[in-house]
This record gives sequence, C-alpha cells and structure tokens, in this order.
Amino acid sequence: MSRTCSSSAAGRRRAGRRARAAALALALGATGCATPISVQEERQLGAELDREVRREAVLVRDEVIQAYVERIGNEIVRAMGPQPYAYRFQVISDDEINAFAGPAGWVYVNTGILEKARNVSEVAGVVAHEIGHVALRHVANNYNRQRTTGLVYQAGVIAAAVLGGQAAAGIANLGGGLAAMAYVNSFGREAEREADAFAVDVMPKAGYDPEGLVTFFETLQRETGGGSSADFLSSHPATADRIDATKRLLEVHARRTDLRVDDGGQLEIIQRRIRLLEARRHGRGGR
Repeated sequence: MSRTCSSSAAGRRRAGRRARAAALALALGATGCATPISVQEERQLGAELDREVRREAVLVRDEVIQAYVERIGNEIVRAMGPQPYAYRFQVISDDEINAFAGPAGWVYVNTGILEKARNVSEVAGVVAHEIGHVALRHVANNYNRQRTTGLVYQAGVIAAAVLGGQAAAGIANLGGGLAAMAYVNSFGREAEREADAFAVDVMPKAGYDPEGLVTFFETLQRETGGGSSADFLSSHPATADRIDATKRLLEVHARRTDLRVDDGGQLEIIQRRIRLLEARRHGRGGR
C-alpha cells in the first residue's frame, strides 16, 4: 500500500474518532441539563445573584421605605401558604419604572415604581406579579434554559476543538448580576398572563384590591402613548390584550368592599422620602 493510501486511511480513522468525540460532546451538552434546576440549586443561585446585584445596584438604606415594601411583600407571601423559599424584598434606588425577581424569592422594586404608583394596590399588584414569576417557576425555567443553551454551546466548542476547528475565546455567560436578572426576567406572553392571574388570585387573600395591577399598567400605557418606553413595560409587556384578559379575570372574582386601595397616606410619605433621598444623593437641596 502506498504512503498516500496509508495516510488517507489514517486520516479517515482520525476523522472518525473526532466525529464520534464531537457527537459525544454534543450529546453530553444536550442531556447534561435535561434535569430542571432543583429548589436547593435555585436558592444557591438566588443568593449568588443577589450578591452580584448588590455590587452593581444602589440599594435604598432608608428603613421606612424598605419596611414599606417588605410589609406588602410579606403579606402577599403569607396569603400564599407554605413556600419552599424565604422571600426577600429589596428596594433599588433607580427612577426607571421597573421591578424584577431573582431565583428562589429575591424580589427587587425600583424606586421608580413607588414614585409612579398612585396607591398601595398598584404597588401590591407589581409585587404580587413578581412573586408569581418566582412561585410559578418562570424564573427558574428561564435560568434552566440558559444553562442548557450554555452547556450545548460549550459542547460545540469542545467538538470544534476535537475536529481541529478554531474554538471560541470563551463560553457565553449571563454577564453580571443585573444582566443575569434581565435574562431570567425575559418572559413570554403565556408566563406574563400566568403571573397576572396569580396576582389577581392572591391579592384579595392578602387584603389588596387586584384592580391595582390593571390600573398601574393602564397608567404606564397612557404615559408612554401605548408604547413600551417604560422599562417595566419593556421587560413585562403589558399589551392591551393582556390587560383585557386580566380585567376578565377580575370579573369572575367576587367583588369585595373591604379590599385595600389606599393606605391612609403612607405611600405619599414614602414618595416624599424617596424624593428627599434622591435630592441628597445628587447633591441637591430638599425638604
């Protein structure tokens, strides 16, 4: 057999081994994350992401503002019954109208939400909606999808190296705490509708009027001209269809007259404290 034929045969064997290695790598990547993230893993991930968020965001240290949001959140959690997570609520000093949830019950509310809300039922609606994304495992599922994609991508890099191709410089990741939170809070329409339904169901149990969820979305839509320039509407698109669906859910719930809409001026006090804190933070005078 000639040297050329021998080299050709050896090349085919090497190519065969590389192809099998590539297939194995891809299979491992595809199946390695088939198991959904566990509750314990979610707790660990939530704690880690919270540490990252604290490095990147400015948390409100005002005890009155923090206690206000915690009280609303804890009332909603108690109305849910036993949970696998210890829910935690943080206020971020940011005038963007946004709120988001981390894995295992970490919920963050921007001061922009508190400033824009017209009453406590609207604040409770936003908080209940975010809790719903955690309780319904939407956040965990989003992370699990990223984890699966990441490992499949990693397997592809391994396969490229085995096959002699040029591997990527590194494995794609979520890029920091706030970027990670943005990813795990990217929900489809069905998940948003489910979180809305969750809020409508749990808010009366906690003593809040669920119509606050709808009126908050309607206020934002009016102010943005029906668009999605408000950050909360961008990450949680409140379409007209979704608002109508939530209104229909409200119609089938028995109307109660004892549900809270206002809180005796407490929200107004919180809003004044936020304005004062912001003025101090930016070196402006204020009273």
